[in-house]
Amino acid sequence: MRATPRRPPTRIAPELARASNPAGILRAPAVQALLIQAAAFPLTLGVVYLCARAGLAVSYLHVALVQGAIALGLTWWRRLAIWWRAIGFGFPLALLAASTLAIPPAVFLALFLFLLLLYWSTYRTQVPYYPSGRRVWEAVAASLPRNRPLRVIDVGSGLGGFVLELQRKRPESRFEGIELAPLPWLYSYLRAKAAGSRARFIRGDYDHLDFGDYDAVFAYLSPAVMTGLYLKAAREMKPGSTLFSYEFVIASQPPSRIVTLNMDGPSLYLWDF
Repeated sequence: MRATPRRPPTRIAPELARASNPAGILRAPAVQALLIQAAAFPLTLGVVYLCARAGLAVSYLHVALVQGAIALGLTWWRRLAIWWRAIGFGFPLALLAASTLAIPPAVFLALFLFLLLLYWSTYRTQVPYYPSGRRVWEAVAASLPRNRPLRVIDVGSGLGGFVLELQRKRPESRFEGIELAPLPWLYSYLRAKAAGSRARFIRGDYDHLDFGDYDAVFAYLSPAVMTGLYLKAAREMKPGSTLFSYEFVIASQPPSRIVTLNMDGPSLYLWDF
């Protein structure tokens, strides 16, 4: 691992502050994609009606293709990412294919509940489950101060591996994780109990935390939230503390340090306050 020389964080750029304004739930891409499907449905019915009036035979496959094409056009008009265009087009076809399978409704309900507990409000936060890995844990551990006990939190702690490992390496310090999705939180909570670890796991949203309570904050989240995360850290974290982000950086706010884990993979970014 190789670290660049330390430099103080730069002043928060005006465009960065403007980008941090909280967006409503209706602006979440997944919600927009759902609303687009709903908006495309009456348009699809109109096209089917005109085809029927013209004497054209219309099958369910034709309906799904028309619905997908209209949804794709609306998704492009709303300027959502390219993968949402593919999802918009493919969703009606997937529903049609699923309807031909002899799968009991209870199976779909169970799968839905499992995914809900696993991902929870990913549609709003735009932060899916990203596991980091032992190499990242070691890099963070090596970058933390060693002359005093620390309080460290992993925001979006997932299954808890990072928190449990660093608590084992630094028993004099206190490591915590916060996770919004119920299933990963419960799993990490039970892991800590079974291991007799001092590590603490909280279920909730990191927006409700005061980062000033921590000496270091670690995040492996998503580019969509990095601006807001940095601004929260800049407002709340105390002098001498550090924000860690694995892989994701903010172009308008260069990090104080960069730890290169390997030549081909992502890096660990640090902002010192």
